[in-house]
Amino acid sequence: MAVHAAEQDFEEFVVLRSQSLLRTAYLLCGGDRGAAEDLLQDVLEKMFVRWRRIKGPAEPYARAALANASANRWRRRSRKPEADWEQAGTPSVGGHEDAVVAQDAVLRALAELPPKMRAVLVLRFFDDQTEAQTAAALGCGAGTVKSQTSRGLARMRELLKVEVAR
Repeated sequence: MAVHAAEQDFEEFVVLRSQSLLRTAYLLCGGDRGAAEDLLQDVLEKMFVRWRRIKGPAEPYARAALANASANRWRRRSRKPEADWEQAGTPSVGGHEDAVVAQDAVLRALAELPPKMRAVLVLRFFDDQTEAQTAAALGCGAGTVKSQTSRGLARMRELLKVEVAR
């Protein structure tokens, strides 16, 4: 593939899939849009450099890269005790509609989960990936995906009950 054709192919991928990938990044970042945009930008920059070497469909590769980069971001930040990143990405409720309140509650609950558990739930339920696709994206076994899904959903239920009680 010629360099120009590869660049066009990458640009087309970004135009067609960036909104969907941004949504995934947003959920992985616990609702922090700025962090999601940064995360997606970093992943796309790395993908551009590797574009001609990426085997198979690019979107699953991008989702796996987002999940891994998100987990790495949380690991790095958790080592910095002075960081106030826990409150940084919590969106405020902008209206009185039930849908907005529910969305805010889900984002808050997702932000409370450990990064890998959050990644499993985002890939499985928001990106509609199968257990096998999620396991491949995260580099773990299907059993890990199943257990993280079960524990994550149970934790989300607990967190959402607390949110509703507020």
